[in-house]
Order: sequence, then C-alpha cells, then structure tokens
Amino acid sequence: MRHFPAPITDRKIRFALVGCGRIAQNHFAALKQHADHAELVGVCDINPRALEEAAKITGAKPFSSLSSLLEDTTADIVVLTTPSGLHPEQAIDVAASGRHVMTEKPMATRWHDGLRMVRACDDANVRLFVVKQNRRNATLQLLKQAVEQGRFGRIYMVNLNVFWTRPQEYYDSAAWRGTWEFDGGAFMNQASHYVDLLDWLIGPIESIQAYTATLARNIEVEDTGVISVKWRSGALGSMNVTMLTYPKNLEGSITIIGEKGTVRVGGVAVNEIQHWEFSEPHEDDEKVKQASYETTSVYGFGHPLYYYNVIKVLQGEADPETDGREGLKSLETLIATYLSARDGKRVALPLDY
Repeated sequence: MRHFPAPITDRKIRFALVGCGRIAQNHFAALKQHADHAELVGVCDINPRALEEAAKITGAKPFSSLSSLLEDTTADIVVLTTPSGLHPEQAIDVAASGRHVMTEKPMATRWHDGLRMVRACDDANVRLFVVKQNRRNATLQLLKQAVEQGRFGRIYMVNLNVFWTRPQEYYDSAAWRGTWEFDGGAFMNQASHYVDLLDWLIGPIESIQAYTATLARNIEVEDTGVISVKWRSGALGSMNVTMLTYPKNLEGSITIIGEKGTVRVGGVAVNEIQHWEFSEPHEDDEKVKQASYETTSVYGFGHPLYYYNVIKVLQGEADPETDGREGLKSLETLIATYLSARDGKRVALPLDY
C-alpha cells in the first residue's frame, strides 16, 4: 500500500508550472477558475521573454531553471507543460523533491521513460497526474456512460478521424517541434487525446497495424497516418490522422457502431453529437443537445474540470481520474503504432514490461 502525503485541507493547494508556452495558457486560465482552492506560486521557463510574460500574467514567482524552482518553491505540485521528451527527467526530479507531478500529454515519447516516471513517483510516494482533459468534455462523458451502461450491446466497429492542419511555420516555431526525441508526430502530439479514446472508451486493445507518412512537412516525424485496431472484445476499428487538411482544422470525430446503437461525435474537436440512436430509450438522450458546444479551440474546455479532480485528490476527497498508470495506456498504444509502422507488421498488446 502506498502512503501519500497527508491531504491538504487547511489552505490552498500550491502549484508551480514549468514551460510557459502555448498550452500553459490553458493551465493559467484553469487555475484562475479554481482560485478559491488553488494558487500558482511559481512559473519556470528557460526563455526569458516567455518567463517574464508568464510572471506578469499570473503574479507567480519566476524561475529560470527547474533546479532553482525545486530548491526554492513552496509548491505542493509541479505542472510540466514542457516539450514531451523532457517530461521523464523533469518528472523524476520533481518526484525526488517530494512534490506531486502533473504532466501534459504525452507523458513521454518512449515506453520505458513512461515506466520510469511511474516508478519514480511510486518510490517517492507522490502522485503522478497525466492531463487528459478531453475525457471531461460533456460529449465524451455521455458517450462513456452509454458504453458503460451497455447501450450499444456488442460493439462492432469504431472509427476516429483527426483531420487538422499544422503549417510548416508551426513546426518551425521551435526547434523541438517535429522531432522524435522531444515531440513525436501527428499521433503522439496532436492526436494523442484521440488515441486515448481507443482504450478509455472501447477497452483493451489486442493488436494494431499502422502506416505513417511524412507527405508535406519538413519534419522528422509523421504528418499523416492510419491505424487498424482489433480490440480484445472482437471489435474492429480504424483511426485516420493528418495535419495537412486544407485550409484549416476540419474534423475531430469518433463513430461507434454497435448491436443496439450508433453514435457519431464530430465537429472540429468531438464537440458535436451528430448522431445518437439506440434501440432502448434512456434519460441521457435528453442531454444530447445540451452536451454539444461551440469551440474555436481543439483543446476543448476540459482543463478546469481536470484541475477540479486534481485538487479534490490532493484534498483527500477523490481518486485520480488519470494517474500515471492510466497515462501509460495511451502511451502503450502510441508506441505500438510507431513500432508497427516502422517494422511493417502487426503489434500485439500489451508491450513487454
């Protein structure tokens, strides 16, 4: 039995954030919404301009290195919004300092690094949270409930599409983007929340066959790919991903076809329930229209809801919705995808531990 630090019940939970780039803004906004129970006490970035801007926006104490932050911060938990390939060593350092870790997706770019992160947090008796904010979207919550209630009967087929666009300027904006070591490709970076749905919604995967390609962008990794999936339940499915959609983000969707139901959740980021049909009525059917939401952002609105769970866990009032072991599930699917594409063969899960 692991013994975590005592729940924090007599004060606000103190957060620090490392990596003040693009996605950090969602975290700042989420923390602001939880100002009654959480405060941001430190921000860290090696880019002086990004650090200065973050400190100005948040009022948090600035640090120019993770080591200086860990020496001097009062934070209970450190949030990693740095390039993906940096997450493992940073998470291990944070855990060694006795603080909880929250990491953006993907938790790592290599399978064994993900395992090392989980073990380090286990050994230090601290929590490891992996951000999967799309799970909190109202549309996907309804879909998850329908699956758990058995409304589909036996699930036969599942299809996911991520038809977005990332211009060359996006990859050129930082040296780490589009690299194997620090970023990963369209599956691992942009579409990783959709890869997460394969296991979270449908269940354990038996095997994967994948093709990936770099068709138009000057990057190390793939800008386009397809995977065929067989689940242990016998269901079959596929996932189609490209960052080359003309001229802008078009679709982030999932379709589930089952014995007693068919659902399609689409829009630019699974934000619209476009088809919802089951053989048996249920009270959730009335919630479908309200669940769809307008979004101009592929990130959706899940970060504040994700933070709510993290805060409740650290207050001793909830279990984590996405801990390190849960994060490993989508990382395992991603690594299997890349192994299949590289070697031109079917890859069975689970991978060797």
